[in-house]
Parts: sequence; structure tokens; C-alpha cells
Amino acid sequence: MPPFMILPGRLLRAGVYGAHGLPLKSCGVLALLLACCCFCGAQQKPAFVQESDERFKADILIVVAHPDDESYAAPYLARAIDQGKRVAVVLCTRGDGGANEAGSEHAAALGLVREVEARHGLADAGIHNVWFASGRDTASQNVLQSLAHWNHGNVLEEMVRFIRLTRPEVIITWLPGVFVGENHGDHQASGVIATEAFDLAGDATAFPAQVAEPARRLEPFLEGLHPWQPKKIYYFSDADDDAFFTGPAYSTTEISPSRHLPYWRLGLAQVRYYRSQFKSFADTVDRGNKEEIEKLASHAQEWWSNPLPFIFGKSLVASSITGDIFEGVTSTAIPYTRAAGYVKKPHEPQISLELAGPWGFYRDFRRAHDLTALPEAAVPEIGIEAGKPLQIPLRIFNAGAVSREVTLSISLPEGWAEQNGSGKYTVAPGATVPVQVNVTTPASVTTPTNVTTPAKATSEFHEIICKIDAPGQVAGSVKLRVKLRPHGLPQ
Repeated sequence: MPPFMILPGRLLRAGVYGAHGLPLKSCGVLALLLACCCFCGAQQKPAFVQESDERFKADILIVVAHPDDESYAAPYLARAIDQGKRVAVVLCTRGDGGANEAGSEHAAALGLVREVEARHGLADAGIHNVWFASGRDTASQNVLQSLAHWNHGNVLEEMVRFIRLTRPEVIITWLPGVFVGENHGDHQASGVIATEAFDLAGDATAFPAQVAEPARRLEPFLEGLHPWQPKKIYYFSDADDDAFFTGPAYSTTEISPSRHLPYWRLGLAQVRYYRSQFKSFADTVDRGNKEEIEKLASHAQEWWSNPLPFIFGKSLVASSITGDIFEGVTSTAIPYTRAAGYVKKPHEPQISLELAGPWGFYRDFRRAHDLTALPEAAVPEIGIEAGKPLQIPLRIFNAGAVSREVTLSISLPEGWAEQNGSGKYTVAPGATVPVQVNVTTPASVTTPTNVTTPAKATSEFHEIICKIDAPGQVAGSVKLRVKLRPHGLPQ
């Protein structure tokens, strides 16, 4: 053998290196290891771990739309962590459609900024299990637009996966409904999807690949999760009317035994990480000036009322509406409970008129998900920016056996103008005719003069009445209360 051998890409010295470029001594060790592995493999196939990973088990799963939304519940979460509860958070979007007070980053770059802000702020609060779904920030008050832009089915599948991974006892999320307040469609959508996932995660036939056992060690498709039924769901809301807050409430002024600060102050400590949204506020907290911090105590009441209220959604264990969030909850898993599901509302054999759009969706949604205790406005309502157009989606339904001609009329406050919608409509038997009424609102906030709803609202709301008349039938009507505001999200 020549003193050197040239092999492809290598220079080997005869008698010193093996054919694979390793010293002969190393080759012998490698051969021994390979032999051991082959022997073990012949004796026993690799076993799959059957139990869920306890690192990700949560007592509370917070589901919100944007980074910083979870700060609504921050004082309560600090209390829950003091009590030994494990908290995980799912954010449905990265908030990439918002403004930036801290830098030039916008759009996708802002989404990256806000994700890091959220992770830092939640870590400071002691929350490390944080996930982001694939929803896209959508600036409107219409939950249906948000669900469409998010690709509803994809985000629902992700949410079911998050629940099966974290196995929460309780879910806390935004209130699904149309109320005067910020009324962000994304907030509503996160509550809708969290509720749907609450009712699906325990069903082994829902997204079955998630709960299928892996077929091989490096399994790329089947996930090995387990069905999981959460026990309770609660909501929070930015609605102006606090009458909707019907569940338990928690002090924000009590002192945390672990961090020796009031719970509202711990909430501020978390909010200060969101510089892109609240830079001047964060700067004040970071300076740490005692007088400035004390002044923030009154400002904190704009963030968190004292006590901090939640809204009871439903419970699959014995619990009262106003009892503690963990009332009736034990560590024992409960069986899957199927929700009622959608059932078409029966109509009398006559013409009927009802609000459609988000209002119609929530009317069906509450029934489908057994949310009988969930509050709703006595009269449907919405707040819009003065001078912006108002859209009123309606449905006319004919439950009779013959076609009917009806006349739709709209009663508006003084200074408001209808663009289209009223008129005559022919409705075939068993058919539904969708109608959208478009209204121009005054350019400035005015004092309502035509409101017949309760006195508490007469200084804030304008009232619109939509009515149908059909020959030989009592007219049907719907009301909508509208609050004009100096600014707000588009409808």
C-alpha cells in the first residue's frame, strides 16, 4: 500500500486512518457502538411516551386577540399565581395592524415587536407558556369580518390544539357580543373561537389527527394529544355599561404576599412592557418616581375597576354565577359534554323581521353553545364615530305558504339620513330576503331626542326603528340603539 491514498475529497495516510477518515482506534469504538445499537434495536422497539407533558399543564388559559389584551385580567392573574395557579396565554394575532408610539416599525415588523413585548411582559408576571395563533389584526367592530380575515377554521383548529396541550381547568376570554365600548371585532372573535374550542377540545372526533397516536418515532402528521374538556369559561369586556358584569369580582388593591405590591401595581408593571402602545405611560412607570406612581393609582382605575369583574359564561361543574372562578373545580378530569349545537329558530306562519349580521350571529351562537347566563343588551346597540355611515343588516322571513309583499320603513333621529333600504319587498314562501339599510349620521355628537328606552340611556343613545307592514298582518319591528362618539373603530 502506498504511504498515502487519495479518495474522493480526502487524503488518507495508510495505516493511520480508516476508510471513512477516522483514526482506526475511533473506527473500532464506532463499530462497537453501532453493534450495541443494532442489538438493542433488535431486542426492543422504541416506546412512545403516553402521558401528556406536565410542563404545559395550565389551571387558567387566557385567550385574547392582541398583545396587551391580557392586561385586562393582569391583577387577577397575579392573584391566581400567588395562589399557586398555573397560567398560560394564547394571543390570536400579533397586533400588526395597530399604531406604534415607540418606533418606526409597522405592519408585519410591528407584529414582531408586539410579540416580544408580550413575551417579556408575561414573563415578568410569571407566565412563560405563551402561544400565538395565526389570526390577522382586523380593524372593525364586525366579528364576522374578523373571523373571515383570520380564516376561522384554521384558528379554531389551533385553539383546540392549545387546549389539548395545556389542559386548562378554566378558560378566560373576551366577551362575544356587540356592546357599546371599544367593541373590537377581534376581541369578539377571540371569545367566539375560545368558546367553540371549549366545546370541541373534548370531542375525539374533532380534528382527529391531533389525538391520533404517532405511527412512528419521527411522526410528521399525527400529534399524540389527548381530548380535554375544560370545566368553566368566563369572559371580560370593555363594554361601557357595567350591568353586563354579572360574575365574580376581585380586589385590585389587596397586597400580593409574594411581591409586596398591590395587584393593580403588578398590572401596571406588566403594561409597561407594551411601549409600542403606551410609551409615555411606560416611561412614567419606569422612572419609578413615587409621586408619579401614586398618581397612576387613580389612572389605574381606568384600566381596572375595583373590584375587577368577570362575566360568567358556563360551568360543567357545580358552580354559582358569582362564586369564585375555581368554585367546584377539582384536579379530576371530567368527561366530554356536547353543546346543544345550532337549531334553526322556529318561525310562526307569518312574515318576520330581525336584525342580521353580528346581532343575528350572536342570537344563534348563544343558543348553540348553551350560554343561557351570558348577558346581552336589552335592546341591540352599537357605538360609532359621528359622521361615519351606519349599516343596519336585516332579514325578512316568510314562513307562510304563499308569497307576500311587505313594506319596510325606517324611523330615524332628527338630522340622520337614510341612503337606501326602505321600500317594498316580495318574499317567496319559506324564503329569507336580506336587506341592508345604510344611514348617514350627523357629523357631531348630538343629544338624543327620540329615545324611548330606559331613562339611564336617554342622555347617550339615539334610537332607530325598522318596521315592516304586510296586508292582513300586525307589523313587525326591530330597534337599534346607537351611541355617537368622537372617535371609534369603523363598523
